[in-house]
Amino acid sequence: MDVIEIIQTKRDGGALTGEQIEWFIKNFSEGGYIPDEQAAALAMSIFFNGMEPEELTNWTKAMVDSGVTLDLSDVGKKTVDKHSTGGVGDKVSLVLVPLIASCGLAVPQLSGRGLGHGGGTLDKMEAISGWTASLSEEKMLTQLREIGGIIAAANENINPADRRLYALRDVTHTVDSIPLIASSIMSKKIAEGTEALVLDVKTGSGAFMVSFEQARLLAETMVELGENSGMRTVALITSMETVLGNSAGNALEVSESIEVLEGGGPEDLIEVTLALAQEMLELCEVDLDPREMLASGKPREVFERMVSAQGGDLSKGLPVAKYKKTVDALDTGYLSKLDCRSVGFAAWRLGAGRAKKEDSVSPTAGVVCMYKPGDYVNKGEPILELHGDEEDCFDSAIEALEGAIEISGSAPDVLPLLIDKISI
Repeated sequence: MDVIEIIQTKRDGGALTGEQIEWFIKNFSEGGYIPDEQAAALAMSIFFNGMEPEELTNWTKAMVDSGVTLDLSDVGKKTVDKHSTGGVGDKVSLVLVPLIASCGLAVPQLSGRGLGHGGGTLDKMEAISGWTASLSEEKMLTQLREIGGIIAAANENINPADRRLYALRDVTHTVDSIPLIASSIMSKKIAEGTEALVLDVKTGSGAFMVSFEQARLLAETMVELGENSGMRTVALITSMETVLGNSAGNALEVSESIEVLEGGGPEDLIEVTLALAQEMLELCEVDLDPREMLASGKPREVFERMVSAQGGDLSKGLPVAKYKKTVDALDTGYLSKLDCRSVGFAAWRLGAGRAKKEDSVSPTAGVVCMYKPGDYVNKGEPILELHGDEEDCFDSAIEALEGAIEISGSAPDVLPLLIDKISI
């Protein structure tokens, strides 16, 4: 094989053979033979020219094969997982995993950390005292058998090709390529070894895929990759025009998730969680009502067991920010706009997110939405409450909110949360 020929083929709009892809991914993931600049050149060629369906299937399979695939056959339960393309305030996994585990299924949720304005599930969970994201494969399997759910970091041996390639995509601005996004997400989920997968593909201001057309194309691509690999896959396209729930920030989102598990919480968060839960149960042919299960209190108990099994102690409470500041309404009327991305950037500047993967995050920083679009507000009332560890962090956060809030004399049309469903 000739790496120059592979790059040239893709640069000129051709399709790579299965043999070329297998050779390239194997040698790149092992390191040494294919330098980063050649891998970056191929990524850029894919960014501009895309991939054919068979080509992308082969690419995804080669990435899975670059590492180990978890064997979940001894768990003794049907296995199903969920993946979200991310957004602001998306703490669904913290409620969904214990909810589905309560229904007798096993959920091997291998999650990531946040980058930019989107929060990471592991960052949220690490706000809990003592909780650890690192689990051995043996510990994962034991926890799935005994409790039914895990939220953890992926094993280093799973999909090393994706870790190397993603780092290159990040610094060469080739992240937002649908074939590369789809193969990155799906290769990791296929390597988990789960039987079924539900995708939550976000669209709107706070989503990675802002336009509905791009979100739908990504959803269709991922569903096809999942089904081609033998994993039953469904995608829901959901709105991310404003914050999901009322908070964006690590400890704040854990607190809100626990509130939902205890029978309260915001309706929009509950709606998305139950819709995803219903799809997961249907894929596994389980005839249970997720709303009734959530109301039973059992998922709250399962969450406690999940946290405890990974060293966490909820009895110590969650950390609280040292400083708070409000952003108040300048007029009286209906809140017609609360831009999701702007709120995410404000939370990031307060310390809840990171600019680089190596950065640390604050467990306490974030934003609480006192009102949501469609609500009536009076002049001077707080619309947002900002939480931070340093007094000097608020000015830049407030700058990020410039133009993010609009108040009008009539109630706005609030878009539905559940937009579309993609399945084969």
